[in-house]
Amino acid sequence: MNVKSYARIGAVAGIATLGLGLLTGPASADPANLNYTLAGVGSDTTQDVMNALAADIDSGSLIGSWDALGSAKITTRDGGAEINRPNGSSAGITALNNDIDSGAGNLDFARSSRGPADTVTSQDLTWIPYAQDAVSYAIRSGSGLPTNLTKAQLVSIYKCQTTSLNGISLTPLLPQAGSGTRSFFLGQLGLTEATGANPFGTCVDATVQEHNGEALDTAGDIAPYSVAQYYAQTTGAPGVVDRHGVTVLGSVDGVAPRNADSTLNSSFPFKRDVYNVVPTNKLTAANIARAFVGSGSQVCLDAFGEITTYGFGTASNCGDSTGLRGEN
Repeated sequence: MNVKSYARIGAVAGIATLGLGLLTGPASADPANLNYTLAGVGSDTTQDVMNALAADIDSGSLIGSWDALGSAKITTRDGGAEINRPNGSSAGITALNNDIDSGAGNLDFARSSRGPADTVTSQDLTWIPYAQDAVSYAIRSGSGLPTNLTKAQLVSIYKCQTTSLNGISLTPLLPQAGSGTRSFFLGQLGLTEATGANPFGTCVDATVQEHNGEALDTAGDIAPYSVAQYYAQTTGAPGVVDRHGVTVLGSVDGVAPRNADSTLNSSFPFKRDVYNVVPTNKLTAANIARAFVGSGSQVCLDAFGEITTYGFGTASNCGDSTGLRGEN
């Protein structure tokens, strides 16, 4: 392992420490107690906004949202078994699937920043949208790399066909395995994981914790980054660790990811819904329906305006439980 890899791992460890010790706002860290009804895990992208919503709704008694980073194990129920903490959308969805299969009852939903990977084999899970985000690329401010790239250029970079720009050697980065942002970004570029039909290149460092600008520590580093997370980190949203470092977000095909007031540009090409994923056979269960299903659900009502406070755009399809069903 090279020095740079050690530095990146150190940055992730620092984030985990912050997640355990320094976050004090209402949106921060894991639930203070287990006196809630619905337990959820998963996406790093949406953990802060869901933590805030969880704290607001019924004073925290309906939803318990567990962070992507922190202790290796978590216990989500009084008297329940410890489970491995899922780090990312795919990891959270897998944990929810495993919980359903085992009948353990430790989890009720997964946070996800990507849609279902398989809508044919099974429709056991339903993806319920509640907000909009976008993913651009981040580079270090003043690095000399272009602040506008075409989609074709990004594909070439992540295929390791373009290895330098403006005389600067490139180090393309991807989030850790299990990240929904990783899956979404690769999908937007028409690329796959290493075992897929059109894999990203071998020059890519695919081990970086998502939305951690501090891991971009040399001029040639480039990484996907959630626009909502960037906004929340740079505007002091409650409970959010500002880990953007000295990064800036680039434009794609001449379209900026943010408006003049720094909010999400709804015309950005790499736009996405974000979701809470629940078992399809529990859509009509009273607590899940009240929390997530329909435009009148507690998450969609968003009584305290948390969705925009944390940098997301509002979704016209918030609470739709009919559109996306599938499996991990």
